[in-house]
Amino acid sequence: MNKFLILPLVAFSTLILGGCGFGKGPQGDLVGAEDRPEFNPQEVPYGMVPCPGGTFHMGQTDQDISASMVNMNKQVTIAGFYMDETEITNNEYRQFMNAIRQDSIDVLGEEYVMTELYPDTTVWVRDFTYHMGDPLMEYYYTHPAFDDYPVVGVDWFAAKYFCNWRTKNKNAANEEVGLAPTPNFRLPSEAEWEYAARGGRDLATYPWGGPYLRNSKGCMLANFKPGRGDYASDGYAYTAPVGQFFPNDFGLYDMSGNVSEWCDDAYMEASVPVVWDMNPTNPDDNEPRKVVRGGSWKDIAYFLETGTRNFEYQDSARSYIGFRTAMIQIGSGSGQ
Repeated sequence: MNKFLILPLVAFSTLILGGCGFGKGPQGDLVGAEDRPEFNPQEVPYGMVPCPGGTFHMGQTDQDISASMVNMNKQVTIAGFYMDETEITNNEYRQFMNAIRQDSIDVLGEEYVMTELYPDTTVWVRDFTYHMGDPLMEYYYTHPAFDDYPVVGVDWFAAKYFCNWRTKNKNAANEEVGLAPTPNFRLPSEAEWEYAARGGRDLATYPWGGPYLRNSKGCMLANFKPGRGDYASDGYAYTAPVGQFFPNDFGLYDMSGNVSEWCDDAYMEASVPVVWDMNPTNPDDNEPRKVVRGGSWKDIAYFLETGTRNFEYQDSARSYIGFRTAMIQIGSGSGQ
């Protein structure tokens, strides 16, 4: 082709393509792709509270009475996220189980659903020697009286599966009304959990800020074991209905006591000095120990401290371990 005809042809082609909708503006401006799903500023997911991003000192806030040397102080930054206001309850978990039984039983198999996802109610008998746990084994998960109590007997894998189901369930509803998909529900990282537990109070020993376990009126501030053989001084011999004690400054309930909570991280004794100082996490599929935080109804006060680290094996279900879910904040990095 004659080189003198190339430039006019290119200009003509550009004009034609622009007229066919390949450019949004008359001058072919860079305006972004069209037909994107609608996304308004991210709303606070139902049942969750926002945890604005910030910087805090992760690690012990009191003496290391066990001399474990596994939670030395380190300043880290956490991006904004959302966290469940309370621990996942029996009735919320029942919604998940009902959906799995209805939609996925043929794919997963009844044996997998009942042995891996259904709460292990026998933990009330197996966890403690010479303990009359039979009434709780029979009624705790099934009876309506316990609907608002935190679900227990769920291992780390089941908690992760719950998060995946919750994400798919919400996004299916969003798709029906033409909304953009929501970010994934997931277990919080250990750093996110500790940051949320402190509620914006850096170096706070407990989520309520002070170093004491009772308020000025003498009322217990969490559900735990105050002394040897004493489980009921806080008002509950075992678990309590979620949200019975005062929330922290983020509006989160039961970050200390009631039930301990699964985190997403694998447990590593040296994780504090090893992991990064921006949104630190320690994913390791080869490590069967997973981080558990917060202390429970059967623990002494040391395990309720925001900086105390603990673990359980990922395939172990316990009568004192539950979970809550988290979600990243997207579209905003200011933390406000």
